[in-house]
Amino acid sequence: MKTLLLIEDDILLGQGLVAFFESNGYQCLWAQESSKVEKYWYKADLVILDRQLSDGDSLKHLPTWLLLKALPVIILTAQVETQQKIEGLMTGAKDYVTKPFSNQELLARIASQLRPLGESYIYYDSIEIHLAKRQAVFEDQDVSLKPKEFQLLVLLIQNQGRVFHRDELLNKVWGYQAFPSTRTVDNHILRLRQKLPVLNIETHRGVGYRLNKAL
Repeated sequence: MKTLLLIEDDILLGQGLVAFFESNGYQCLWAQESSKVEKYWYKADLVILDRQLSDGDSLKHLPTWLLLKALPVIILTAQVETQQKIEGLMTGAKDYVTKPFSNQELLARIASQLRPLGESYIYYDSIEIHLAKRQAVFEDQDVSLKPKEFQLLVLLIQNQGRVFHRDELLNKVWGYQAFPSTRTVDNHILRLRQKLPVLNIETHRGVGYRLNKAL
């Protein structure tokens, strides 16, 4: 289990983020002041850092903390000016997220920073797709997908919002093989809906399907 260090002095936001991270499979440490950070830093795998703490701008401490242990740092702040973003990244942060923010987007950015080099993932809501391993995870549980189900899922997620004709899906996923009817596509869509209920797949009668974008 990976350990996150949240450095945030807003109590309500901090409580909410700790609960959110832990519900998504992370251990989460929380420091509300710069003076409390060092004792947690060594235990963390990644840091989410608010710039505006009660005891000043946390960026002035970041180079020293990074000398203790090199960690990926995501700055999470209400400071949105370009120069402020440049300062954060040049000081040693790997990513910069501005408030207000999407919890799911922040989660994806965390996963991206923790991912070993060479691995590739795509996401849809609470679905995580590991492309190299051809593995799908839904709400932290592996989902068994047949090869064509996996290919169809990846195609839809990579083209969210686009309407696909059934014949086009047959050609892209199954190739130019002869099938008795487009019920092949319908059956696979049905199974994806059953296995991954968060998929917002819209049926276009007489045409095909569209995966609506995740909220």
